[in-house]
Amino acid sequence: MKYQDPSLTPAQRAADLLPRLSLREKVGQLNQRLTGFACYQVERGRVRLSQELIDEVQRFHGLGCLYGLYRADPWSRRDFSNGLAGPLMKQAYNAVQRLVLEHSPHRIPMLMSSECPHGHQALNGYLLPVNLACGAAWDPELVKRAYAVCGAQLRELGVDLALVSMLDVLRDPRWGRSEECYSEDPFLCAALARAAVAGCRTGGTEVVAKHFCAQGETTGGVNASAARIGPRELREVHLPPARAAVEAGAQGVMAAYNEIDGVFCHANRELLTDILREELGFTGLVMADGVAVDRLTEFTGSPAASAALALNAGVQMSLWDRAFSALEEAVEQGLASEEAVDRAVLAVLELKFRRGLFERPFLEEEPPKLYAYSQHPESLQLARESVVLLKNQGVLPLKGAPSIAVLGPNGNALYNQLGDYTPPQPQGSGVTVYQGLRALLGDRVGYAQGCSLCGEDESGFAPALALAESSDLVLLVLGGSSSRFGHVRFDANGAALVDHNDSSVDGNPSQDTLEMDCGEGVDCPSLRLPGVQEKLAEAVFSLGKPVVTLIIAGRPYAIPRLAERSEALLYSFYPGPMGGQALAEILTGRIDPSGRLPVTLPQSVGGLPCAYNHKASCQPAQAPLYPFGFGLSYTQFQAEGLALEEEPLQVKFTITNTGERAGTATPQIYFRRLAGPTVPRVKELAGFCRVELAPGESRACAIPLGPLPRPARIWLELGPHAKLELK
Repeated sequence: MKYQDPSLTPAQRAADLLPRLSLREKVGQLNQRLTGFACYQVERGRVRLSQELIDEVQRFHGLGCLYGLYRADPWSRRDFSNGLAGPLMKQAYNAVQRLVLEHSPHRIPMLMSSECPHGHQALNGYLLPVNLACGAAWDPELVKRAYAVCGAQLRELGVDLALVSMLDVLRDPRWGRSEECYSEDPFLCAALARAAVAGCRTGGTEVVAKHFCAQGETTGGVNASAARIGPRELREVHLPPARAAVEAGAQGVMAAYNEIDGVFCHANRELLTDILREELGFTGLVMADGVAVDRLTEFTGSPAASAALALNAGVQMSLWDRAFSALEEAVEQGLASEEAVDRAVLAVLELKFRRGLFERPFLEEEPPKLYAYSQHPESLQLARESVVLLKNQGVLPLKGAPSIAVLGPNGNALYNQLGDYTPPQPQGSGVTVYQGLRALLGDRVGYAQGCSLCGEDESGFAPALALAESSDLVLLVLGGSSSRFGHVRFDANGAALVDHNDSSVDGNPSQDTLEMDCGEGVDCPSLRLPGVQEKLAEAVFSLGKPVVTLIIAGRPYAIPRLAERSEALLYSFYPGPMGGQALAEILTGRIDPSGRLPVTLPQSVGGLPCAYNHKASCQPAQAPLYPFGFGLSYTQFQAEGLALEEEPLQVKFTITNTGERAGTATPQIYFRRLAGPTVPRVKELAGFCRVELAPGESRACAIPLGPLPRPARIWLELGPHAKLELK
């Protein structure tokens, strides 16, 4: 049979196999209803598969894809006591694959998908700083290398599809999933989406880029709410990351929960077919988001109708929903054609052939490699490059041998610097800010929490203030957390359902306290720091000690009072497990801060919307506290000789480090369209680079530009006050 001949192309093999399948088998190939983490139990060092998995495979004579076999977190209820780690991981994979092959008349193997929003969400998964931190690093090449490590780990474990957040553009910082966005700017988002796809594929794993499309627009910062935009805003702001991911070779795209102008993305044929396939040239697999097809039933009236609506729009594979399993019924009722089912099945089969699963369905069962941060320093380097210095009145880098009081809920809390979609961490792993400073400065560094992150209890103020009084300098480490390791209930799709007054986890008593004000399902009407953190800060300021404030967060907060009162201010979007080391190195001057804001920091929630690239017809209600692209260094830079070359289109200039320390500059090229029939944006990013320079060193630079409107004003920004415009 032709489909068994590996010398043929994947498309030829899929075309030969397809007509051999029954309608039930075809629907099974589009099936990703199960959560893999619920499909096994570990008993006496062996893996036992669940009856639900066995029944599902028997029903559909196979399985299209299994989601999240290795997932570990509070939603999955998998940890080091009952989850998959070490040799059990490959043992479990092979057991599932063997079950699928035994029940498939044509021995069609399954695909495996796994979450990788900022590293593999598994026990001993290699983790990165969150996307906003990657955006703050402005370093696509480093992001590519970092995701290559993730891709290699996933590939070793048999994962075919990494589900990677990369398409959302952050337009409202009240949104709990802000951390999953690279930036508020489409150009920066596109550059990093391209890098993440290329990196994962270099490591050997294909990417499902999510979410498509405009989920970061929101209505009032509410998750999965309407994107009230027109086609121009869609194309100018939200499509560039998707275009970049497609061009980089993404084999999958996940539809978004939201609706655009009244049409849910999962039911939007114009979006999923006309734009994604015909306009952007995507040829891969369109996957639903978790239970999203089921949610359509409220409007369609039946699971079969929901499945048909999504399929006809362009969805080809389900995720946890029951409705897509009703496609056989939908065809029998005339709601969908078998030809539409066939087109979707071909996409799945071609991917399986391209992955080589028919020839190599099993994994060698030697223990998987441990991806240690010491051997793979990309995560640490991203953390180093992502820290943004916003203010410095000469107190940084730390000089001499001061005694330091580290205060605040994020000073010594590892999970508060990791972000959402985080697995349990091995005992003793990671480095907090306090631990990082202690490693460099010894017992001159003391710690007191002062207050919890979200609570109202002020009883910790007194010991914190006493430590501050006895120290030369105070480091306030404040901010937010997306840690689910507390009193969190979960929605059907795994999003958090947070009740700050609750004392249980899914009804079970817990001794933990809730430390979560960000993440999926945790949207905020205010942009102030949660709990009594600002009260703690005011009490510290009243002591008259030098204060350095460090914000560790998953979203931009409005912190004008902290900016005013602190001698130095730094912002670190969740910097990952090695974030404490990176921050300690920057505070002590071992590393020069080089991060730049990937989003605008507003003065208050009343200043929203605050994205820098607004239309010229809009005058923002407030000036930003700190603008997009802002960031200081411990040295100074100067640019000169800005010139535009037409073939190829690029800007050239010379940059010089005029200070006394080595440092990294991030020159940014902006433009503004000066004529045309539509309203222009006041400012748009067109290019950037990172330049490392020794003291006194100069370097000639060239930044390539894509097509620009003519006429346009073009200029270079370098630092808070340095602007060089083309004449």
